Amino acid sequence: MIQLQIQQIQDKIKLAKERSAASANSVQVIAVTKQLSIEKTQTVIESGLLHLGENRPQSFLEKVEALDKKISWHFIGSLQTRKVRDVIDHINYLHSLDRMSLATEIQKRASQPVRCFIQVNVSGEESKHGLPMQEVQDFINAIKEMDRIVPVGFMTMAPLNASPEAIRIQFKTLRELRDDLIAEKVVGESFTELSMGMSDDYEIAVEEGATYVRIGTALVGSLKE
Repeated sequence: MIQLQIQQIQDKIKLAKERSAASANSVQVIAVTKQLSIEKTQTVIESGLLHLGENRPQSFLEKVEALDKKISWHFIGSLQTRKVRDVIDHINYLHSLDRMSLATEIQKRASQPVRCFIQVNVSGEESKHGLPMQEVQDFINAIKEMDRIVPVGFMTMAPLNASPEAIRIQFKTLRELRDDLIAEKVVGESFTELSMGMSDDYEIAVEEGATYVRIGTALVGSLKE
């Protein structure tokens, strides 16, 4: 069953790329396994998916201990400062760098550089994590001297229950912000990644330039206990 779901998602990503000149050359699917047991996560790995997304430190650490060391682990949820010590040396990507206190703790605790997506609250919703658009440039400048943080791009989440048109605007806005900051040399040309799009909106995200999509229900929903 999961092989069929993988193929369907890959086909939809291919078509989304063909529909839009703004799409990225490469799109990496992150299988969001946060609600799966270790055994069912192993099923996902055996299907060939090696980029996995988790957001709960305790269960994440149990999976790190139990599963294949070749996995690229993506921590996709808000990370509490007090949990940085536990998880930071076990993740390949952090998708939720959104405040200076977190950056400072990563700099203090990480034994090696960590690739981080800066989370941006494009919609301005109070219920969402992420930096306001107007604070992004100052934040980037403030973390430039932190050698344990490697900013690779931006992450955002679309508004809940928004129309496809509204979602598209959010994703396009983030892509344009990235492109503007590269052009203005606020960030280097290696600041290329856009983590945006989940099960309900990943096709729109791909059309607007996503390089990473975080897919749970549409991909591994059949494996949930």
